[in-house]
Amino acid sequence: MRALIQRVSQASVTVERDMIARIGPGLLVLVCAMRGDDAACAAQLAAKIARLRIFTDEGGKMNRSVLDTGGAALVVSQFTLAADTARGNRPGFSAAAPPAEGEHLYQVFAAQLSAQGVPVQTGRFGAEMAVDLTNDGPVTIWMEI
Repeated sequence: MRALIQRVSQASVTVERDMIARIGPGLLVLVCAMRGDDAACAAQLAAKIARLRIFTDEGGKMNRSVLDTGGAALVVSQFTLAADTARGNRPGFSAAAPPAEGEHLYQVFAAQLSAQGVPVQTGRFGAEMAVDLTNDGPVTIWMEI
C-alpha cells in the first residue's frame, strides 16, 4: 500500500457540495491499495502511521505522533498514487488494485487506524471529491509498505 501523509491544522472532504468529513489538527492520509496488497499490509501501514512522529514537541523537534497529540486522521482513497509515469505523458494506473479489492483494503486501513486509537473520518471511495486542507509545516511524507 502507498500513502501520502500530510500534517494538517484542518482538512475536509466535499462530495457534490456536501461536506462529508472534517477534522481539525491531525493527518490527511491519501491511501492507495496496490496489486498484491492484503489486509496485513493495510494493518501494518495503519500502525506505522499512527506512531509516525511528525508533530513537534516542546523543544520544537518532530517527536510526537498523532496519538500523542490527540489529533485525528482524514483518510481519502487516492488510486492515482499508483501512477506510472515512466513512459510518455499519460500516467498508467495498472499497478493499482482492482476497484473492489482497493475499496476493501481502504476500509480495512481506515478501521485499523481507528483501532490504533486515532479518530478517523473518511472520504467516499470512488467519488469525485474536493479535498480542502491546511498543511501544517508544511510536512508531507510518502510511505509504502
